[in-house]
Amino acid sequence: MTLSIDQQDLEARAARLVEAARTAGADAADAVAITGQFLGVSVREGKVEETERSESDGFTLRVFVGQKVASVSANALDDLPSLAVRAVAMARVAPEDPYAGLGDETRLARSLPSLDLLDESEVSADELREAALVAEAAGLAVSGVSKSGGASASVGVGGVVLATSAGFSGSYLISRHSLSMTAVAGDGTSMERDYDFDFRTHRRDLDDPVDIGRRAGERAVRRINPRKVDTCTTAIIFEPRAARTLVGHFAGAVNGASVARKTNFLCDQMGKRIFAPGISITDDPLKPRATGSRPFDGEGLEIAPLTMVEDGVLKAWFLDGPTARELGLETNARATRGGAGTSPSPTNLALAPGEMSPEDMIREIGEGLYVTDLIGHGVNPVTGDYSRGVSGFWIENGELTYPVSEVTVAGNLKDMFARLRPANDPDLRFSTSAPTVAIEGLTLAGR
Repeated sequence: MTLSIDQQDLEARAARLVEAARTAGADAADAVAITGQFLGVSVREGKVEETERSESDGFTLRVFVGQKVASVSANALDDLPSLAVRAVAMARVAPEDPYAGLGDETRLARSLPSLDLLDESEVSADELREAALVAEAAGLAVSGVSKSGGASASVGVGGVVLATSAGFSGSYLISRHSLSMTAVAGDGTSMERDYDFDFRTHRRDLDDPVDIGRRAGERAVRRINPRKVDTCTTAIIFEPRAARTLVGHFAGAVNGASVARKTNFLCDQMGKRIFAPGISITDDPLKPRATGSRPFDGEGLEIAPLTMVEDGVLKAWFLDGPTARELGLETNARATRGGAGTSPSPTNLALAPGEMSPEDMIREIGEGLYVTDLIGHGVNPVTGDYSRGVSGFWIENGELTYPVSEVTVAGNLKDMFARLRPANDPDLRFSTSAPTVAIEGLTLAGR
């Protein structure tokens, strides 16, 4: 794929759109352009199954007339004045929004940090196909693997351009490279599948295709002939892949939008200890080459690292401008622009590691379940009630023994967070990251 996104042109068009809105009678306006290119190749059993290529450009103009707001979107901006006039007319008949408005002019990003988010190397469909084939072959070479569930490789570039009538104009591009393989082990009714993957901003940072395929095959083989276990209350250890989902549930519970609606189980916990002493969770938008990094937020504000949990105590919500105004707080520049408006969201959210190795943690637990895969979405964000199907390996005498499936782990996230202990093996490849974690006293529903 050859990069062909003209940032300067997009910035100029966004600025003209804002100017047209002011001419049409808007008190304030901003325009955002979301652009992207994607190339992906999927293979199965040594043959190309699908090649996908796409390009997209979308502009959204948001205008403010007093406290009234309206947005219009277009794929092409051939008639800027007409689009702006339509948006202003819509705003004049819209209901007032007391929290609407542009980002604080005094906090606009004046210089953008260099985060090394764009890999400008060209990648062809043939190179993607070869990487996917190598990963698939490595998975099939693992003893016990009976067939391939497919492998895929992709490259994409996304861009964000923002211009506001408050004087901000900026843009950035971020590249995304991925590689995955799914392996099937066993035969007949005892077949099991598992996968492995990697996802990076720079292609040379991707794990070797051979390693990805091999790990997928080994994971699938380990799952053959799973057993059920008796219903019990026991310790559960989540490998990093599964532990990331717990950090994701935390992120949803500290989203300012849900706090304002009082629709989450942590909305009254600010300043209180919700994790064990020593636990830290941070959000860092300025991490170089990271998939969640960005040089400014969706309102054009300067963005900085944020401590969400310090020594187990909840320290912050994720806030954009409108949500912060509704809560009577100051935004912490976590706005993400999504068409008609903004919403708060994390960037690179990480649960800090502990001091114990996963192996020592398993030995210390003695007996319980080591979770490698989660099924379903049984989490109630209002109450924190947690119930998800899981599979993994039974821990006996401090060691992983036989595979386990068709069981459910249940608890409440408030209690789970309070008892969570992290190991020292963080997987930092993804925008939400976590090490292995152990939580004692969970209900395991089996036979």
